[in-house]
Amino acid sequence: MEYNVRPISIRDGKIIIDGVEAGDSVSASGVFTPDTWSGKQLGDKSNSTRWLGYNITVALTRHRSNPWIKEVIKKYKDTGKTPEITIQGIMCDGDSDFFDKYGNDVCTFVGCVPTGAMPLTSLDSNGDVVTDSLTTKLTWCFCEISIL
Repeated sequence: MEYNVRPISIRDGKIIIDGVEAGDSVSASGVFTPDTWSGKQLGDKSNSTRWLGYNITVALTRHRSNPWIKEVIKKYKDTGKTPEITIQGIMCDGDSDFFDKYGNDVCTFVGCVPTGAMPLTSLDSNGDVVTDSLTTKLTWCFCEISIL
């Protein structure tokens, strides 16, 4: 395309949880937040800042189509081991400028540990469909640009 700018559409993509495509995903985000220090030395007029570490948070919202959350909870109850989940997000808008230059934008989040409330049931006489929201924190992330 010569005259129009074509940013990535966030409607085109996939979420894969522990190797299974989550066809029921509504939205997902992975966020890198640096842990910073800011301060002054003697004689400095302004603060210096440096990174000391980081946190990565993954948030996932999905329409419930399987008992995945209950299976994670049951496994923890049976084994007593902290659940670690692998979540992969793939942005694959083939009609974007990004795709033309780099291909798919892929991030794989390894070692995701659920940190928020995990809904077990939802009932509402005025409701629509059950939507689960899950927040995780993790210690390792692998992001790549690749054509799948």
